[in-house]
Amino acid sequence: MMSAGKPSETFNKSRIASGGDEGIALIMVLWVLTVLMVIALSFSYMGKTESQTSLAFKQGIEKRFLAEAGIEKGIAEIIYTKMNQNAQVVLEGGETWKLDGTLYTVKEADGYYTVSIIDESGKININTLTDSSAIILKNLLTNSGVQADEADIIVDSILDWKDADDLTRLHGAESDYYMSLSNPYKAKNIAFESLEELLLVRGMTPEILYGIDKKKGIIDFLTVYSGSKINANSAPKEVLMAVPGITAEIADTIVSSRGTPADAATAANIQGMLAAAQPPFNALVTAGGMPPAGAFMIESSAYKGDSKGAYTVKATVIFDNDNKFRYIYYKSPAKNPVKNQAESNGGSDNG
Repeated sequence: MMSAGKPSETFNKSRIASGGDEGIALIMVLWVLTVLMVIALSFSYMGKTESQTSLAFKQGIEKRFLAEAGIEKGIAEIIYTKMNQNAQVVLEGGETWKLDGTLYTVKEADGYYTVSIIDESGKININTLTDSSAIILKNLLTNSGVQADEADIIVDSILDWKDADDLTRLHGAESDYYMSLSNPYKAKNIAFESLEELLLVRGMTPEILYGIDKKKGIIDFLTVYSGSKINANSAPKEVLMAVPGITAEIADTIVSSRGTPADAATAANIQGMLAAAQPPFNALVTAGGMPPAGAFMIESSAYKGDSKGAYTVKATVIFDNDNKFRYIYYKSPAKNPVKNQAESNGGSDNG
């Protein structure tokens, strides 16, 4: 009986062993399949990510070239305006662009760009401000939301920064103030070379200079490249309203009455409206035509397809009498630096 049972017992053990081997093999197969699925999904995700990255990079490059094309378009429009400012007849489609910051849109195949041009002669030159004319800058500051006492500090400090002496105005600051800061430096005591230099002046902040969110800064209304007089034919409304005696209504009327530079009556009409400016400030505002040589700020923003955001380029160009030009400022991409500077500064210690 025992000898008869041994083959059966051996057979059952072999079946158990065989079943165990099959179970292990099945588990190994499942593990291999799982690993392969993870690898496949990883490659699929990487491929999708790289595809999206490549598309975003491609659209970014296209928007950059489109924005740069806008700068070239702006230069061409300036030259066209200079060549046609004395034309008596303007054919339909041949109108010149306004040089007062008016925004123009140019459509392309699957995108578009916007261009605005501002004649620097329509801005406030901070280097030509004096104690008597600085009220224009103070008005610009208060109209933009700066408190009157803060505006006094900024204006006097700007005058102190660029004058040659070390005498401090009532609300101003000279080297003794700046040397007392945690990061000391001296007042320059010569003319401003760039508008960004204003951030070194007591009281000035990135929010005031560049603006924040939808609030405009004052940088677009200031310059270091023009003469002492403001050209009302190209001045933005904000600059016109900073001139004592020119109300918002008068400024709106001046802006809306601007025709092409070839319209001889336009300058005369504007000059008549400027009579409301108080002396001696009426002598600081002129309604002259486009000067044969001068500086212009061009801003171009490009939009491509369904991609979000724009690529913006800013440039300042100086023209000579023979229409030759040179870049004196070029920023690509141009972004509002308020958030980065405000976060890094954690508050200003020159206020």
